[in-house]
Amino acid sequence: MDIILASGSPRRRELLSRAQLDFTVMSVDIDETPHANESPKDYIERMVATKAAAAVQQLNATSREEDADKDVEPRLVLTADTIGVLADGKTVLVKPTSREQAYEMWQQMSDTAHEVWTAVQATLISRSAHLVSCDDAAAHATAAHALKQPVWQVVSQQQLTERTEVTFIPLTAQMMREYWETGEPQDKAGGYGIQGLGAAWVSRINGSYTNVVGLPLAQTLALINTVSQHSSASVS
Repeated sequence: MDIILASGSPRRRELLSRAQLDFTVMSVDIDETPHANESPKDYIERMVATKAAAAVQQLNATSREEDADKDVEPRLVLTADTIGVLADGKTVLVKPTSREQAYEMWQQMSDTAHEVWTAVQATLISRSAHLVSCDDAAAHATAAHALKQPVWQVVSQQQLTERTEVTFIPLTAQMMREYWETGEPQDKAGGYGIQGLGAAWVSRINGSYTNVVGLPLAQTLALINTVSQHSSASVS
């Protein structure tokens, strides 16, 4: 079964490569703004579902008419989202957009524990012929002369959420300043990378290391296996 990693994260791509799986990568662009009063759990679960929907939409937008009559095996779309959460279980540690924002987060994380949450969704999709209505055809000008379109549709989807506790050492102003100046914190939830220089701040972790990097690998492989078995059962 073809696996599509719908993520632009090089860390997730590297982790999945360690499992020696064949997969392709596609990037999806979605609005990641949290909703008002949205819990961290609801947020990351909504993110992976939204990323999966965007990936399916993108696949359909790029389907070629000449492939409409070809038999295409089901595909599995893998999406993930990682956030940091303070001990209160409510405060989300975001990707810092400024030095001041990073310092504020780090001060809250200093000499205490926080959690890293990653939601993963495996979405099984298959392609079937779809009769385009006149209204749809008008909206799809490039396919106006063809009524039959190959459409990827969701067969099933499953999610998991993995949590890992991470404890920081006491942080000084000098440590924060020097780390910020490396440029590493800017694109990472919580403003640190455990696989990089940020490892020097971690005194201990309780749970999956790869989860903190961005993809709980063992749990993700089990999820892929479960969804793949569902595909085999459906075909048989």
